[in-house]
Amino acid sequence: MLLAAALWLAISTAMRVALALRPDLAAVGGPADWLRVFGYGLAFDLVAGLYVLAPAALWLALLPQRLARTAWHRALVWIAFCALVWGFLILAVSEWLFWDEFGGRFNFIAVDYLLYTHEVVANVWQSYPIGKLLAALGALALVVGVLARRPLWQGAGAPLGWRPALVVVLAWGLAIAASLRWIDTDAKNFSRQDAANDLAGNGLYEFFAANYRNELSYDRHYATLAPGEDLKLVRAALGVPGGEGVERHVAPGRPERRLNVVLVSVESLGAEFLGAYGDPRGLTPELDRLARESLWFSAVYATGNRTVRGLEALSLALPPSPGQSIVRRPGNDMLFSLGSVFEDKGYSVLFAYGGYGYFDNMNAFFDANDYRVVDRRAIPPERIKFENVWGVADEHLFEQVIDEIDREHAGKARPFFAHVMTTSNHRPYTYPAGRIDIASGSGREGAVKYTDHAIGRFLEQARARPWFDDTLFVITADHGANARGTMRIPVDKYLIPLFLYSPKHVAPARIDRLMSQIDIAPTVLGLLDFDYYSKFFGRDVLASPPQSDRAFVANYQALGYLRGDRLALLYPKRKTEVFRVDARWNPVEAVDDPDTLREAIAFYSAASHVFRRGLYRDEEQTPPEQRSALTPVRNSGY
Repeated sequence: MLLAAALWLAISTAMRVALALRPDLAAVGGPADWLRVFGYGLAFDLVAGLYVLAPAALWLALLPQRLARTAWHRALVWIAFCALVWGFLILAVSEWLFWDEFGGRFNFIAVDYLLYTHEVVANVWQSYPIGKLLAALGALALVVGVLARRPLWQGAGAPLGWRPALVVVLAWGLAIAASLRWIDTDAKNFSRQDAANDLAGNGLYEFFAANYRNELSYDRHYATLAPGEDLKLVRAALGVPGGEGVERHVAPGRPERRLNVVLVSVESLGAEFLGAYGDPRGLTPELDRLARESLWFSAVYATGNRTVRGLEALSLALPPSPGQSIVRRPGNDMLFSLGSVFEDKGYSVLFAYGGYGYFDNMNAFFDANDYRVVDRRAIPPERIKFENVWGVADEHLFEQVIDEIDREHAGKARPFFAHVMTTSNHRPYTYPAGRIDIASGSGREGAVKYTDHAIGRFLEQARARPWFDDTLFVITADHGANARGTMRIPVDKYLIPLFLYSPKHVAPARIDRLMSQIDIAPTVLGLLDFDYYSKFFGRDVLASPPQSDRAFVANYQALGYLRGDRLALLYPKRKTEVFRVDARWNPVEAVDDPDTLREAIAFYSAASHVFRRGLYRDEEQTPPEQRSALTPVRNSGY
């Protein structure tokens, strides 16, 4: 047992050293900070070791001595030891690969993705030489087992009376109980540097802590205002005259333009890849052309770093909430959404995804919110010439979407709204050969260039359709490609493109105002001059004064609010920070700005309130005075 514990601590410490030597690691601090990193790290390694080795300790302490001395038991202990060492090594390599992908220890993303083992395991298998890695680690574990065979053989059969055994079991149990009572993952967060706090943690402990925290009650964990003050501030910001929620009547006073709308949310398309934003690599010729020919909003920030966050923002126009996206939560049906507005206006409403829509609960969410869902299962086999674990190549998805739209246009005298979610710009970055001049599977640059090619091909095919002239194409992203970080949010990595393209109806222009992803839905509806009852927290940028510009950025715990030259950050345990930032939203100095902080708290708190209290339900676009006073109020459990 002592040997296994020593190996656990040695491997955990070696992993911490290896991560500390990564060339991409951000600054940690001075010698005192490094002492804290390894001091806290050792403490969390010990706590994690209590859990990892608890079954073995219980087995060895309670096994009758006559069985402990048998050859088969000693052999079993040796095999279990080798398996345990192999598991330690696999965990260490997994941590390294996770850090490589997400820039931190295991967190909510790791917990979330393990619910979808087929996609994740296949993705990892296609992206790394997993077979060779497992074999090499297994061989190393066997070498360690061979070197430790003598002490293991002797220790497995060493006598242990019932009294010492009872003391071991009780002491182990008390230590675990104490760790549950007095230690949590926040105890290691001694620094303002994410790298330091991540290094001070233990990957296995962080994984289970993230699993425990995957849904966070805003009111319990985050800063709040006096009761009712949050909604009062938000209603004032949105121009809502009164009431319990944020509903208001949007009345442009002009005839509605009932254009078709195709919204394409491109997987992981950070603005840093586009030539229009200054990238010199020439990866996005089609999107760069769109920037010249579209109404281009150049300062749009995604709300999160996951696809479900982007889908939440684009469909619901709500600020992100801590923990799970609403797309993944219970009680997310019959909500007020972009699709519900179009559906109530007589549109045919579609959500199309190139993969299997059970992933991230996409099918269930959109199906329950007035969308007709088309996913991988609806695409005919003869159409699919290329696919990977995440779904069909983008060009095949777009072909299916064109067919769906053709059928809608031919069979019904009503306009359509289609939300299309792509998949090709995702690890393992594979796509059909011969489309671009970068080999499939060679990295992110090729995937970006391929998805750009697929978008250009889609628009070219659409241009030949009778519905093209009366269609508004909205091209944006679900999130950026490298939006890493756990506490401090790398805001510049949340910048995404937004192009509104309709040659017959929308004049090209560039809008440089700060804009949130949650503003896209109301801005599109405003461009169509829709008269409707809105519950969106987003606003029509084209009809709003510049002084109202703000954006929301978040990860699974930290909530950010951008306004002017200020970045407000909200954390669990009601911790808050406000910074003055430079032009790229990098914090320059901490400042005391109670007004910006109150606005941030108000928006996030109010968003939590309206969802939790059932105030974000779809009301079928009927005037408030005509609705039943007995509309049920639902508690979502959030």
